[in-house]
Amino acid sequence: VWSLPAAPVWPRMAGARLDFGLLLEPLGFIKVLEWIFAIFAFATCGGFQGETTLLVSCQDVVNKTVTAAFAYPFRLNTVVLSAPDPNFCDGTWTDVYLEGNFSSSARFFVTLAVLVFLYCIAALVVYIGYKHVYNQNRRFPLTDLAITVITAFLWLVSTFAWAKVLADIKMSTGASIILGIESCKAPGTACYFAAVTSMGALNVSVVFGLINMILWGGNIWFVYKDTNLHNQPNRISQSP
Repeated sequence: VWSLPAAPVWPRMAGARLDFGLLLEPLGFIKVLEWIFAIFAFATCGGFQGETTLLVSCQDVVNKTVTAAFAYPFRLNTVVLSAPDPNFCDGTWTDVYLEGNFSSSARFFVTLAVLVFLYCIAALVVYIGYKHVYNQNRRFPLTDLAITVITAFLWLVSTFAWAKVLADIKMSTGASIILGIESCKAPGTACYFAAVTSMGALNVSVVFGLINMILWGGNIWFVYKDTNLHNQPNRISQSP
C-alpha cells in the first residue's frame, strides 16, 4: 500500500495580523518618513565623487591641467595632485597630497543612516504584522522608545559633526591649496585655481541629517504614548 508523503510543515508567522492601516497613523507614517530620509542621507553623502583642478604654467607649458579626484570617505591625505607626465616643468613638479582625513565623521554619518534604514524596516514589519504583540509586551514599546531617543541624539551629533567636516573639506579642496604647494613657488612657475566639483549633494546630505534629527525627535512622543510609562498614570487617574 502506497501512501502519499506528508505535506511539509512550514513555520508559521506567530500570530501575524497584517494591518497596513497603521501606516496612516502617526507612529507608522513617521517611521516610513524616517526610512525614506535615511536612504537620502546615506545616498547623497556616500555616493559623492569629485575633483579639484589647478592650471599650472612653467617655462614652455601654459595652463596645463593638474587634477586630484576625491570621494567618500574623504581621506584627502591620500589624494594626490600629480603631474600629467614625469617631465612636467622639466621634472621640477613634485606630487602634492591634499590635507585632512575626514573619514571618521563621514563614516559615522553614513553608517548611522544605514543602520537607521535597517531598523526602520524591522520596525515597520512589527508595526504592520505584530502590533498586537507589540502592545501586549511592555518591553517592546520601552525598547522602541530607548532606541528612538538614542537615535535622535546620534542624528544630532553626527549631523553637526558632518557639517563641520564638510566645511573643512571645502577648504582642503578649494583655492587655498595653492598656498601649500612648494612647486608653485618655484621661479618661473605659476599656479591658478581652476575649479572644484560642486558639493551641492553634500550640502543636501546635511539638510537630510537635520530632517532625520527632527523626525526622530518628534517621534519620541508618539512612541512614548505606547509605553506603560504613559498609560500607567492614565489608569491611576481613571481608577476610583
